[in-house]
Amino acid sequence: MGVVFESVLLGVVVLLAGTLPRNLLFFANLQFQPSVPWAAPLIALYLWLFWRYLRGAGPPPTTAATRRERLRANSIPAKMWLRSLVAGGLGIVALVLGLRVINRLIVLPHQQVPDLVGVTPTTMATLLAVAAPVAGVVEEAAFRGYMQGPIEKRHGLAIAILVTGTMFAVAHLDFTLILWPYYVAVAAIYGIVTHLTNSILPAIVLHTAGNLYSNFTLWLTGRAEWQTSGGPSDLIWTTGLDAHFWIATIAFVVTVATTVCAYAWLANCRAQQSPVDGSA
Repeated sequence: MGVVFESVLLGVVVLLAGTLPRNLLFFANLQFQPSVPWAAPLIALYLWLFWRYLRGAGPPPTTAATRRERLRANSIPAKMWLRSLVAGGLGIVALVLGLRVINRLIVLPHQQVPDLVGVTPTTMATLLAVAAPVAGVVEEAAFRGYMQGPIEKRHGLAIAILVTGTMFAVAHLDFTLILWPYYVAVAAIYGIVTHLTNSILPAIVLHTAGNLYSNFTLWLTGRAEWQTSGGPSDLIWTTGLDAHFWIATIAFVVTVATTVCAYAWLANCRAQQSPVDGSA
């Protein structure tokens, strides 16, 4: 359990170091001159410096190699890039479809849009656009890099995904127990891609794209992505098995099957050629 405890602790430190400055700058921007997205360039600069440090830049030089190794930001061949993005992208689609089906079976928590009085659309769009890559870089470095890597080597991929998924859930302040399987599923989507490529880089791209979609969906519609299907939102125990539910269920099953094939396609690519180690 020492490896698990150390990896979780270091992952949490990376997570806090990457997200707290962003959150403080976001809060300050929304409180002071919210009509201008002045925090965006400062956040981008901090993210660049943060990434460079995790890649081994900065003091102390004695930890540079360890930081690079734990980050796991290895270069991978173009073929593996394509297959990892296809597999992970299908996984995200399957997850959203699955949430829409589950939302008709049980009541899932509703996400609320914060009070944005005085905040211009330009400021909000800019901050949301900046937030997505920050989450992608910081959370993948923390969970799939510093946390998953050592646990995976010592206890296997399944345990690593369960631990990172649970910590990913705890890290979200709106977490409720009913959403724990959702966060574990997210950890599986990104974690298996990272395992098969030996790199967090594809997961960063997937995570950033997923956050862009969820952030703007919530802002523009006021509802979470699983609550914007355009069909009925009442439970099927009240409405009965309507066409929208069957369409969503069939789409979910087909997408899951396609996702499994895509991950097998990626695993076959790994078997044919090893990822290229080093920085990208």
